[in-house]
Amino acid sequence: MGILGGSGYTGVELLRLLATHPGAEVVAVTSRQAAGQPVTAMFPSLRGWVDLEFEAPDPERLAERCDVVFCGVPHGVAMHQVPRLLEAGVRVIDLSADFRIRDRAVFEAWYDETHASPAWLERAVYGLPEVNAAAVREAQLVANPGCYPTSVQLALLPLLETGLVATEGLIADAKSGASGAGREAKTHLLLAEASDSMSAYGASGHRHLPEIEQGLQRA
Repeated sequence: MGILGGSGYTGVELLRLLATHPGAEVVAVTSRQAAGQPVTAMFPSLRGWVDLEFEAPDPERLAERCDVVFCGVPHGVAMHQVPRLLEAGVRVIDLSADFRIRDRAVFEAWYDETHASPAWLERAVYGLPEVNAAAVREAQLVANPGCYPTSVQLALLPLLETGLVATEGLIADAKSGASGAGREAKTHLLLAEASDSMSAYGASGHRHLPEIEQGLQRA
């Protein structure tokens, strides 16, 4: 298997999990900026476990060597690269938000860009295993859930399905660590700025809201 976009926090966590998985063999990890650099130079914790160099992203080359590809590129990038893998018969697990929301208009309204692969939106399986385990096993394209949508749905779905809470006025009070914003340097996420503190963001409308609503509506 391969990882398309493996130089972020998601990439290193994937590598850590897959390196010790008895049924997985990672043969390629891509990064546009780190191409040619040993993976362990960026992530020393993987020394002795991963003996690969980052490659330039090339979906066709990945398709030749991999039967499964994890996609860890930023939102808005996967929708351009993933279809080339799918058309080659590769199974894809996309960790971005590009295929999570089935309604194209809703996606474009919240992410402020035109979806490049709308035909795959309805074919993607939402990868929340507690809900879609059977479908995930057979899916060619799995849209991995976001962080807040996972926690909120797992908490509220059982309550909604059993009628223990009303469907109106639900409140999700969620917190996220700074690593959720990725590796890019941002002043407000520096340890000296964020340590022992909290700040609200997306309070007027978080882009994970439509994903949460989509998942809860099934109940």
